[in-house]
Amino acid sequence: MTDAASHGSASASPAEQPRLFIFDLDGVIYRGDTVLPYAAATIRTLQQTGATVFYLTNNSTRTRESYAQKLAGMGIPAPIEQIMTSSYAAALYFSEEGLSGTRAYVVGEEGIVDELSRVGVRVVQGVDEQRVESVVVGLDREFSYRKLCAAQQAILNGARFIATNTDKTFPVEGGKLIPGGGALVAAVQACTGIEPTVIGKPEVYALRKITEITGIPPQQTVIVGDRLDTDILAGRRMNYQTVLVLTGVCTQEAVEQAAAEYLPDHVLPDLSGLTGIA
Repeated sequence: MTDAASHGSASASPAEQPRLFIFDLDGVIYRGDTVLPYAAATIRTLQQTGATVFYLTNNSTRTRESYAQKLAGMGIPAPIEQIMTSSYAAALYFSEEGLSGTRAYVVGEEGIVDELSRVGVRVVQGVDEQRVESVVVGLDREFSYRKLCAAQQAILNGARFIATNTDKTFPVEGGKLIPGGGALVAAVQACTGIEPTVIGKPEVYALRKITEITGIPPQQTVIVGDRLDTDILAGRRMNYQTVLVLTGVCTQEAVEQAAAEYLPDHVLPDLSGLTGIA
């Protein structure tokens, strides 16, 4: 394991040994539909030591059930109770803000529509004929100028602007990066002049929900991700141990050039060395 310049100690007393590991998905567990080396074996080893494993993804396109099925197909059984997505976190946010029963225009895919609908939000397909209280933007692979106009008009007419995440890219097979939900968020922000309320990493709303669900304190939590500006920054904000793996977006060169607030406690070429801190 390679230690980076760090904000905290890499060692912990026995009472503070990690009990909760929070894994990003894209670029950490898999790229596209290809599981990454050592992912399944590392998860099994951690669970055998008694650690709790949770998954947190900014990718808003899938339901939690769909993610559970995808992980199971890669040899990583994961109950939906241990999966947090930016879409599910957005639904929790809507519930907490008393927005069940309100209307929302979604620039996004099944994950957002499904999770919002489950908490009673009325997802509408267009805004020409009815006013909406919220616009929710995530990754939408059918994004169009029409959708951009609809989102813009709704926000300019007073709808709150909520972004599931601001990841401008995400990693797929072959070392490629493709546009992420943050690219669409940026387009909506550009034509409205309004900054969104961001639900996903590097904001800590979803991480706080995981802490509430598990009851495991930050000093016994490790977050594992592939992005300095989302996973690592969010983990630092929560005072977690932070681990960057170089199987996704960030490179060793990016770590060496990063500002102090983005530096992880550990940098790994892949997941094979993670159990060394368990």
